[in-house]
Amino acid sequence: MKKGIIGKKLGMTQIFDEIGNVIPVTLIEAGPCVVSQKKTAETDGYDALQLAYCDAKEKHLTKAELGHLKKAGISAKKHLKEFRLEDCSANVGDVITVDTFAAGEKVDITGITKGRGYTGAIKRWNLHKLRMTHGVGPVHRQSGSMGVIDPARIFKNKKMAGQYGNEQVTILNLAVVKIDSEKNLIAVKGAVPGNRGGIVFIRDSVKA
Repeated sequence: MKKGIIGKKLGMTQIFDEIGNVIPVTLIEAGPCVVSQKKTAETDGYDALQLAYCDAKEKHLTKAELGHLKKAGISAKKHLKEFRLEDCSANVGDVITVDTFAAGEKVDITGITKGRGYTGAIKRWNLHKLRMTHGVGPVHRQSGSMGVIDPARIFKNKKMAGQYGNEQVTILNLAVVKIDSEKNLIAVKGAVPGNRGGIVFIRDSVKA
């Protein structure tokens, strides 16, 4: 990848284009982010930038985190994220803003999905319900047959009830519709994983 930034999901809205078509967009407050560490192929084996985002109180950080940020000469930050960037000219202390992206570009956005707790197999895996008649019951929203008599056990990776959501998901090839440099906002077409206020990571698309 060539550029990336950390942001906070604000919610969804809609934008009208020049001919009146409605475009559903997600608003993200992206940056400003400070470069807290720079890694190079000579010293670390690969090229990368570590970005710091969102001011925080020093009492909420560990001594290791505070020492790492003070070494870079920046104030306490809540979120750190490393981006493997190619041919990056930024150095420690530089500020990365939303201006690094432009309208019309394709981006990949990573976030943590909403946690839905312990969920049944029908909601979690979109399995088919059992029939509502002909003696089926008293349950209708449970899985059917789990396997054969031999080997008399359930195979691994069977789609069953369990924890649903609260996992890292990346959405590919989302189009940047609009950039607001004054308010550090980026409007991306479509939905983005996570709830309002969730932290997301934006990078240029790797499969565009």
